[in-house]
Amino acid sequence: MRAVAIGTTRFVNALTEGRRLTKTAVLRLGLPAGASVPPLTSWPESLVTAMSGRGYQAHGGHEFDGRRIAELDPGELRAAAADMAAADVRSVAISSVFSSVDAEFEIRAAEIVAAELPDADISLSHEIGRIGLLERENATILNAALRERAEHVVNGLLEAVAGAGVTAPLYLSRNDGTLMDADHARRCPVAAFASGPANSMRGAAVLSGLDDCAVVDVGGTTTDIGVLQGGFPHEAAAGVRVAGVRTHLRMPDVLSLGIGGGSEVRGATPAPAIGPRSVGHLLTSRALVFGGDTLTATDVAVAAGRAEVGDPDRVRQLDRAFVDAALARIADEIAGGVRTMRTSAGPLPLVAVGGGTLLLPDRLEGAGTVHRPEHSAVANAVGAAVARVGGETDRVYTTGTAGRESVVDEAKQEAVARAVAAGADPPTVRIVDFDEVPLPYLPGNATRIRAKAVGDLRPPVISS
Repeated sequence: MRAVAIGTTRFVNALTEGRRLTKTAVLRLGLPAGASVPPLTSWPESLVTAMSGRGYQAHGGHEFDGRRIAELDPGELRAAAADMAAADVRSVAISSVFSSVDAEFEIRAAEIVAAELPDADISLSHEIGRIGLLERENATILNAALRERAEHVVNGLLEAVAGAGVTAPLYLSRNDGTLMDADHARRCPVAAFASGPANSMRGAAVLSGLDDCAVVDVGGTTTDIGVLQGGFPHEAAAGVRVAGVRTHLRMPDVLSLGIGGGSEVRGATPAPAIGPRSVGHLLTSRALVFGGDTLTATDVAVAAGRAEVGDPDRVRQLDRAFVDAALARIADEIAGGVRTMRTSAGPLPLVAVGGGTLLLPDRLEGAGTVHRPEHSAVANAVGAAVARVGGETDRVYTTGTAGRESVVDEAKQEAVARAVAAGADPPTVRIVDFDEVPLPYLPGNATRIRAKAVGDLRPPVISS
């Protein structure tokens, strides 16, 4: 066995539930600028309380072209770190204005804070987020709050794999459908927030043989709809909210509908209601076909003859007009979601995966024929198993005297280096996505460059 690849929702669930979060502080470098919007502004109060969040501001930061806003004050940073220590802070998020252009101050501040808080975890914003101070800072705070949780989860997975007698290295799925090694997952748990939908979409590409298509992943509680471009999930262009916090994390553009195999069906003909309440993992005990007392979408599908699960005799009494109306409602809502998620006016092939595909007809109105590839129920596992390792950079560069070719090469090399650091085999790494956007409203020939590199898993080291 070459590797073990696992997707997990443990990190995003911890934020959503507000449980097992590390006591966290954020240190922003940007004074005298940026003081009007302090760190943690507009955060849900419950989440700030759950991680005992504390905010600090200090001098530092850069302009977009690399000029310094103010010099670092080591004494100021030591005083902030001392206050953190007194408050028993165990994880620190450090953000600096335009650190995506120059990360010098974040790195220097981390060294000073680490000297004062040697046992604390430190997360740096230039390693996590994109351009946009607040969104990048927010993502870094979320990452810091999850560092101890990530250590616990990754160690638990390593123990489980070893306990099964498997000696292959462990990788975790990332938001973009690629992989990261265990060490990277410990440092950057926010990179795994959307690993579930990303895995399903990558699995759909492999099972169907289609690199460009719409994907409908029907689970027990929700249906996730996204688009594949070049075999990878189309990323959300705007900011993504995680647990009520605005970020610029690289996550698939996914529409989630409260419809799944376990969705409760209520009402009557001609307008039955489907979901969003669901029996979830209790389907095999709560659904009518399994001897339960709750009418679910799975019961309706069995009554219509679309599936052979449980005991069909338990749903024979359902009115056929009601069954047809319920299935039509499901089809209409999912078809509308597919039309909403299309990135162009032209039609896209539609691939259905997940255990709840039995809810879908063979064709969705306005969305086309539904393709159900073999083994579609385990597309998520397939996506994790075939994933490659990725790295990305997203920065503003000033060409200056260096010239365009020099900064483009620098951006590509940085993306490749990040892929290798995450566990990619260097000879196999290639640039798979590249965007270059000139910023004419900024002086200095400023250009925003985004480069994504992907490579095969690094071969395991075999000890003699």
